[in-house]
Amino acid sequence: MKLLAMFDEANYQDTVGVYEKYSVRGIIIRNGKIAMQYGTAGEYKIPGGGPEREESYTQALIREVHEETGLRIIEESVLELGEILEMRKDIFEKEKKYICHSLFYYGRAMDGQDEPKLTKSEIERGYCMKWAAPEEIIEGNREFTDMPWIVRDTEFIRMLAAGRVVLPEKVAGI
Repeated sequence: MKLLAMFDEANYQDTVGVYEKYSVRGIIIRNGKIAMQYGTAGEYKIPGGGPEREESYTQALIREVHEETGLRIIEESVLELGEILEMRKDIFEKEKKYICHSLFYYGRAMDGQDEPKLTKSEIERGYCMKWAAPEEIIEGNREFTDMPWIVRDTEFIRMLAAGRVVLPEKVAGI
């Protein structure tokens, strides 16, 4: 997958181990707006998460987007968009270097929406699914520079809005 950006805080020189993970992020677009998780603090997050054991990236994408938004992605519509790589000292285990590969995919969703199945932390943050225009996401996330996952997702939305990430021709309005 094409590397779109890398965030390296270079604060891990004294670490002795590595925690590396892969996660998938889903870009679903309708009428020029993107399906996002929206928190009560006002932040926007691209839906997605990590694959479970024996699960492909596409299967994980379909499951995670459904759990977090209630939208059902059509498997045949899934296309790779690119990767953002993050490296920093792990916030939970300070002796480890954290490496996260966020793999972004486009997917078309079926009509309708099920009830999301949010995690405890998503419920605590007040997340709900919201359709938002790229400008709305970028502006809404402006003050969340202390949340690396929001910084990452905002940068991806910037690249999308600037045309540096290529969407299928049939997707209009972004």
